[in-house]
Amino acid sequence: MISINITTIWKFIKKYYIDSIVYKQGYNVVNTITWAIILLIAVVYIYKFIEKRVSIDEKFVYSNIPFIVFGSSLRIFEDAGFVKPPYSYLLMSPMIYVIVFSITFTSLILSLRLKGNRYYRYHALIGLILAIITLFVLFFNLRIVNAFVIPLGLAFSVALTLAFATIALIEKNVLNKLSFLAFFSHMFDASETYIGITKLGYWELHVLPRFLIERFGAESLIIVKFFVLLVILYVLDKSTENSAKNFIKFVLIVLGLAPALRDGLRLSFNV
Repeated sequence: MISINITTIWKFIKKYYIDSIVYKQGYNVVNTITWAIILLIAVVYIYKFIEKRVSIDEKFVYSNIPFIVFGSSLRIFEDAGFVKPPYSYLLMSPMIYVIVFSITFTSLILSLRLKGNRYYRYHALIGLILAIITLFVLFFNLRIVNAFVIPLGLAFSVALTLAFATIALIEKNVLNKLSFLAFFSHMFDASETYIGITKLGYWELHVLPRFLIERFGAESLIIVKFFVLLVILYVLDKSTENSAKNFIKFVLIVLGLAPALRDGLRLSFNV
């Protein structure tokens, strides 16, 4: 009985977790729910740890953006075949997030220990150096095939963010930089996805976006994200707890900007 149970458990893990990585099958409902739960738990504990040591404000958010660029660029190493299995699996979700977080967290703690309230300058510098190195490797070894992808995605994103800003004029509480950046990040992600699917023949990896796209078309992702982010940011900015809501916005920025940059680079290099 024990051997049967172990075999059954192994088959389940292999089918829903390992095969999706090894064979690049995309996300499924099981691993999506699992990663979402792990992410939620991690966000709560990371917030509790960080809020006692640093003010979660615009400086905190901006100083971490170079690490998002670094992580997205590093992810392309696997797409381009620079790293082969089994090591390449470390550069795929969810391990890529663990690796980049570990590097970012270490940089943050060291910067805080060494520079105190001026940590953000040195933390951002470390991230910038890492981002420049990874981007240099990519542009040195790969040729840009689809130069229109990132400019077009940015144009869509700016236009959609301006529409958000127009709506935000009605409700003054959402007129702030972090809300705009969070909204822009997800519009950039949705725009790059739209371009990849409609212009270059790519397909969506994530379960819910794939469901929407298959039934309502690629443009549905932009529409749904527009209104979902509008509601989320409205609710957040109605609250008075700046530290918590800023951290949630930071998480939203990471979840939007990281895949947007990865998709933009991948589509541009056609890898």
